[in-house]
Amino acid sequence: MWQLAKLFGDDRRRVLSDAGVDSATLDLLSVLRRSSSPYRRTTRELTELTLVTAGAISQRVARAEREGLVVRWTDPVDRSVWVELTRAGHALVERTVDLVLSREAELLDGIESGRREQLAELLRDLLRDVQTRQGDQGISHVGETGLP
Repeated sequence: MWQLAKLFGDDRRRVLSDAGVDSATLDLLSVLRRSSSPYRRTTRELTELTLVTAGAISQRVARAEREGLVVRWTDPVDRSVWVELTRAGHALVERTVDLVLSREAELLDGIESGRREQLAELLRDLLRDVQTRQGDQGISHVGETGLP
């Protein structure tokens, strides 16, 4: 499992690098994209959903803002800071996620369809069991909760 995780992780980093985006920026853009139109969240929400510190979110937002991928503003009433995906950010996250998913599908092409389904089911079972044993709430590194 460790060897596969390393190989998949290294490959994903190459795909992201070729696409001109790093995993931290993709994580931020993905959380905003999953928010549905108008694709915005407060920095507090982003901190909770990405499982990183407020300082890390601030750095990620600043970098994405410089690249024209997000805009941010402060609400004059409650002083919360809002971050919204721009058209360029939306296009980048859509294109990049498609690249990543296509590449991961390619990497699984060596296993016939029925066996891939078996593998997915076994891995879901293993994940649930390990999460239960460790008291994990099913939170992934990209801020989604629960399992399908």
